[in-house]
Amino acid sequence: MPEWFYDAFSYFVMAYSAFILGSYVFFAILSFLEHKKHYTYHDDDYTIEELKKSPYTPGISIVAPAYNEEKTVITNVQSLLSLDYPDFEVVIVNDGSKDRTLELLIENFELVKVPYAYIEKIKTKPFKGLYKTKSDNPAFKRLTVVDKVNGGTKADASNAGVNVVSNKFFVCTDVDCVLEKNALYRMIWPTMASTRRVIAVSATMRMSNGSLVEDGKMVDPRPPHDFIPLFQDLEYTRSFLIGKTALSRINAMQNVSGGFGMFDREVVIKAGGYDGDSFAEDMDMVARMIRYMCDSGEDYRVVQIPETCCWTEGPPNFKVLNRQRTRWGRGLFQFFTVHRDMLFNRNY
Repeated sequence: MPEWFYDAFSYFVMAYSAFILGSYVFFAILSFLEHKKHYTYHDDDYTIEELKKSPYTPGISIVAPAYNEEKTVITNVQSLLSLDYPDFEVVIVNDGSKDRTLELLIENFELVKVPYAYIEKIKTKPFKGLYKTKSDNPAFKRLTVVDKVNGGTKADASNAGVNVVSNKFFVCTDVDCVLEKNALYRMIWPTMASTRRVIAVSATMRMSNGSLVEDGKMVDPRPPHDFIPLFQDLEYTRSFLIGKTALSRINAMQNVSGGFGMFDREVVIKAGGYDGDSFAEDMDMVARMIRYMCDSGEDYRVVQIPETCCWTEGPPNFKVLNRQRTRWGRGLFQFFTVHRDMLFNRNY
């Protein structure tokens, strides 16, 4: 190799390293300013008490797709129903499960099939029926179970849930995620505090590996013991508390995690809902929501809050981690291909 090649490569490495380091410093400064603003003007306990008393606190729907979850579905649904919030509903979408998921839900929550005019605002695989409880238990009355033909993707099941929910805002999560008891209060607050329309809210997620979870509730959050989940936990912390918080400050956040995020239902429907063909349906939908708002000339915000509201179980070994990251990589490539007209476009 000629000497000029080594010199050019060295300069490239130094320039790239300087750019990466500068980006991290810039993001760290932005996130510090956003955290300082958040904790200066936001008292968590006071906010929760005010939202509990206010007659204007919006209702929230929780959409959780379930496919072959018979081992954990009852515990996880009980956990969702035990959340503290004055007005919420839980919509479980049974996505054509081949095990006893639907039967167990019917047995444990005294569900019966009810007549329902299913309005398909977002196209999904065929709707089979809707179940509500016949029990007098007030917690059970918050539960709705949608039964549908399997669509092969979480996106299709989520769209069915969006078609059914009755509230302006909905939280999309996985049925096996563990939510913090006051998570809904923290998610709704930015929509009430902002002068601009908040179309999506993201919260910090952490690894549940190694934590003490009882009956679907987080009892004692702890760092993961194993090497791979531990580094994923650190990665999540950096991503949410620095990266997404910094982007939220300048209103440039393009991704709300599919594991736990809150969305404006009206904007989601007008943007076309989740794309069942996408490997990154969460990021794709947020991009289409932003496209819709910009094309309509409406001002908007996508917000990241620093509080940990959700724990999820991370891949425990390299094999599962590789499969997850390969899917994420394909999704990111697909995202940039589909939305290439938004790249470096000042209109978005």
